[in-house]
Amino acid sequence: MTRQKRNLSAGFSYHITTRCNNREFNLARRECREVFLYAIKKSLDKYGFKLYALCIMSNHVHYLIEPATPEDLPKIMHFLNWYTAMCFNRMLNRTGHFWEARYYSCGFPPTDTKRALNTLRYIHGNPKAAQMRRSFFYDFSNYGTYDQLTVDGLTQWHPAFLELGKTLDECAKKYRGFCQRYKPKAKPAKLSYWGSKLLAGHKISRNKGKHKCSPGQLTLFALCQVSECPQVGEVLKKFVLANRAFDVSWMNEV
Repeated sequence: MTRQKRNLSAGFSYHITTRCNNREFNLARRECREVFLYAIKKSLDKYGFKLYALCIMSNHVHYLIEPATPEDLPKIMHFLNWYTAMCFNRMLNRTGHFWEARYYSCGFPPTDTKRALNTLRYIHGNPKAAQMRRSFFYDFSNYGTYDQLTVDGLTQWHPAFLELGKTLDECAKKYRGFCQRYKPKAKPAKLSYWGSKLLAGHKISRNKGKHKCSPGQLTLFALCQVSECPQVGEVLKKFVLANRAFDVSWMNEV
């Protein structure tokens, strides 16, 4: 069965979601998120698209992207998913599909400012909705660029945000208030499958032995101390500092 063709239009912004295979928390490690930011920088340099929103969670990622041409969107996502999957599989010593199925994509025109603002807030509100944060500030989300009017080197403000006021300060104040009124919808209860009853109480034995890496993988693990990599560290530091609530004591951690 062939895949359904995506409807792509010029000038549209696209809310993109990619999820780890089996919903595993493979992005929980900080090193993976560092590499992710670097991969996004490489894709921006390669395709010149506009990235309006970004939130890297533990097992999925949200983007709000406006490609230079509609045909670029599949190329952007193919590059990002391929590049990160190759890196993460080696970093985490795993094989097989890293990302689950196709990426989710939903587009809307530049005139739909209400949809744009709701999408921005939904993406930025993910860490709070997941009860990972009390506020909207999160190291691997670009909410801070909207709230503090900072520049992180990867993202930019959506035109809908710039229409909120006559000055940037007014735009930031109104968007901050808009986010504070956000009430995440409760997630539906998990469906009960027949297998749940069949396997209730059954203990699955696990192999406690350590899996040995090949020499090549060991070398890659040594190279994956990415905080010490100048290229990755430069992208990481600029993004995180621009998007978190300012804290002088944190400067020595990166």
